[in-house]
Amino acid sequence: MSFRSEKKADPFYFSEQWKNLRRYRLLIDKFICAVPGCKEKASVVDHIVSRMDGGRDRLENLRSLCSLHDRQMKEKTNRKRGMNGRLPSLCDENGMPYDPDHPWHRPGGVKKV
Repeated sequence: MSFRSEKKADPFYFSEQWKNLRRYRLLIDKFICAVPGCKEKASVVDHIVSRMDGGRDRLENLRSLCSLHDRQMKEKTNRKRGMNGRLPSLCDENGMPYDPDHPWHRPGGVKKV
């Protein structure tokens, strides 16, 4: 059995305790991704310190993520987390900043000093 399928089989994620924690975290974050500058809808609640590494099931150890940032952070089969568990960059998969006010999105781009 792979690590990923073991995680999906964890009965905790089907419990009322998890459902309530997840809903409350999403409400606190107003269903917006916790990555600074990302304004995408959050659809995933992620443990900052994973349960397998001793992370507690508490609001302080949870964050709301959009699907893109969740994929960037997802644990691999070797149990290592993408981005070493840190919040991802403020850019999309192509390296473009999410912030529409970033100079790259303005005519003339970034000015050299």
